[in-house]
Amino acid sequence: MKKISGLGIAAIIAGLLVIYGIYWYNSTIGTNEGVTSSWANVETTYQRRNDLIPNIVATAKKYAEFEQETLIGVIEARSNATSIKVDASKLTAENIAAYSKAQSAVSTGLGRLLATYENYPDLKANENFKELINELSRSENRISVARTRYNDAVKVYNVKIKRFPGNLMAGVFGFDEAAFYKADEGAEKAPDVDNLLGNN
Repeated sequence: MKKISGLGIAAIIAGLLVIYGIYWYNSTIGTNEGVTSSWANVETTYQRRNDLIPNIVATAKKYAEFEQETLIGVIEARSNATSIKVDASKLTAENIAAYSKAQSAVSTGLGRLLATYENYPDLKANENFKELINELSRSENRISVARTRYNDAVKVYNVKIKRFPGNLMAGVFGFDEAAFYKADEGAEKAPDVDNLLGNN
């Protein structure tokens, strides 16, 4: 039986390292795509909520005595939130914090609107408005699920690029850490639509 020379052993080890490197790279691309896809879902669920706002405001506006300042606040917050986009290749803590802050302002404005509309029995009885508010509640639930799934995907990806020897290869291949979605303090609780509608 032939002995394998030192050069042969080195070639085998090098070959195994190349195979492992290819496997690691491809699987990391997959986990990175999981983060990108999850982020797209976060943006989609927020956009779905933001798309409801014009109809909610238009319905409330029909009641002339409804607080205009509240409506204007919601419209302005929505406008600001829809203007902020985060490139999925730049999911940094700063970019996500700016996005989160804008979306939290929308949540705050909607919370004020929902608290105020309690004072208007005719608006509260409006079937179209009720359905819009129910849809808003469903959107808030979807947002919560999407953010959780995004953070789960980020955890899997970040562990992969931080754990040895992945941490060495991440630098070589340009894989950067993705930031978790951290809601502004107090923003983790969606407006309590169910209580306002008496669905509890």
